[in-house]
Amino acid sequence: MKNRTAVERRSEREIVVTRTFNGPARIVFEAWTKPELFYALVGTKSMGVPLLSCEMDVRTGGKYRLEFGHDASKSFAFFGRYIEVTPHARLVWTNDESANAAVTTVTFEEKAGKTLLVLRELYPSKEALDEAAGNEEAMPEQFEQLDDLLVTLGAGAGRS
Repeated sequence: MKNRTAVERRSEREIVVTRTFNGPARIVFEAWTKPELFYALVGTKSMGVPLLSCEMDVRTGGKYRLEFGHDASKSFAFFGRYIEVTPHARLVWTNDESANAAVTTVTFEEKAGKTLLVLRELYPSKEALDEAAGNEEAMPEQFEQLDDLLVTLGAGAGRS
């Protein structure tokens, strides 16, 4: 049985998404930090826009760039830098593609072989969060994809 994703607006500027994954924090963290795994995590299948390229220098001060689209001539990118990287425990990054973009914090807390993942997006204003409302709707599907990835890695829902 898969776990439920909870998406909540904690304030006018913050979204918090929580879900427990049936896998150790080390593997869940790797899904967020290794490009070859991250491909399966970002961009929901229903969105219909594939991830074309993924550059990740996952270290404090490192940068990332994700390019989505059907081809390079019609693509869009998300990019920023990592503010904090604590292996298997915490990631904090900026989203620099827009003046209204959020700072994202993801924590990984392991208990008895399962990982509680908490993702927080803090926006500069209520209006910026309202503009990003599609992110809230995409998170449950994105986290389902993470569950599926963990199963293929032998660490997911099939093992409790």
